[in-house]
Amino acid sequence: MSQDPRPTENEPESLAEAFRIFNQASEELSTAYTGLQAQVAALTGELAAANGALRQQYQEKAALTERLSLLLSALPAGVVVLDATGCVSQSNPAAEMILGAGLPGKSWQVIEREKLAADDTPGEYLAAAKRRVAVLVTPLDSAGGRIVLLNDITEAHRLKAQAERHERLAAMGEMAAQLAHQLRTPLAAALLYAANLENPELPAASRIAIAQKAVARLKHLERLIQDMLLFARGEVLGRESLVVADLLQELRQTIEPLARSRQVVFRVDDETDETQFTGNRKALFGALTNLLENALQAAASVADGEVGLAVRRTEETLAFSVRDNGPGMSATVVARLFEPFFTTRNEGTGLGLAIARGVARAHGGNIEVTSEPAGGSEFVVTLPLSMQATIVNDTKEHA
Repeated sequence: MSQDPRPTENEPESLAEAFRIFNQASEELSTAYTGLQAQVAALTGELAAANGALRQQYQEKAALTERLSLLLSALPAGVVVLDATGCVSQSNPAAEMILGAGLPGKSWQVIEREKLAADDTPGEYLAAAKRRVAVLVTPLDSAGGRIVLLNDITEAHRLKAQAERHERLAAMGEMAAQLAHQLRTPLAAALLYAANLENPELPAASRIAIAQKAVARLKHLERLIQDMLLFARGEVLGRESLVVADLLQELRQTIEPLARSRQVVFRVDDETDETQFTGNRKALFGALTNLLENALQAAASVADGEVGLAVRRTEETLAFSVRDNGPGMSATVVARLFEPFFTTRNEGTGLGLAIARGVARAHGGNIEVTSEPAGGSEFVVTLPLSMQATIVNDTKEHA
């Protein structure tokens, strides 16, 4: 039996519904496509803007990098950048002129050992061609990097030394009249005593006493001339590694007998914990001894006299404090204490404190004094610790 090819009554409605659904889907697709095109256009615009901003930032950073590179190359001071391992990652031409070429990649500890030699002055080093260099190491970032600044102070040091010499010579010129008076008085006394020795009838006991007085005057002359030459020449010619405790022990052994003989209590307070530093032992010992002897004389003039020597260390300095409970000094006397040939002692040469200050300055430090009438006196010698140990230890910590 054959099928009827005629469409059923529901077929037109089904086709119409299918076309309706198809048209609806087409419209939705068209709307979605239009929305996607708008989103793509918006994203394309945003991407172009972002790319433009990134390009501008890149160009600005490139320009900044170029400027920094030019600045680094033009700096007269040497700059060495170290990474977290202590190796050189960057250096400028000035640094290579001081330390030699090919620095990047090398260990700073090796460079420091081979290229820099510690000089007499703390914080200064001798490099190639007798260049005198000041070195400063500063942390660069949290990752452990550091920057080393090398400042060539050869010419500045020469001018400073020349100026100090001229200053000393000028001071000696101004002191000529005072020096003549200082020399004439003990010399005249020695000549007088020596003339008495020519008397053949002089008893032996008197001859010995007069001879001793003449020798004492001549020794005073010798000490005055030695102090004058030391002041004119300048102090501290050599350096050595010193332990603070050893220097204090030597001072204690020298001063304690003098304190006992004058019935003065002498105390030493060391807060340095076996600190070592670089300096001229003889010059520092002489300067501190001079301050302590002055303090003993002041303390001996009052009841229950006391003299204290205290040493304290900070991160960068070493401070020697000499304090007494003597009668103190007026502001007028304090203002003139370090003037050459100024003295309040009958037997003093007036050069001891000037020489002590010269010793402190030759070590890169200074002396400060505080005193009030009936309030005692305190002299504080402040010396900078050597930068060499700081640089070496800092390098080892980051190696």
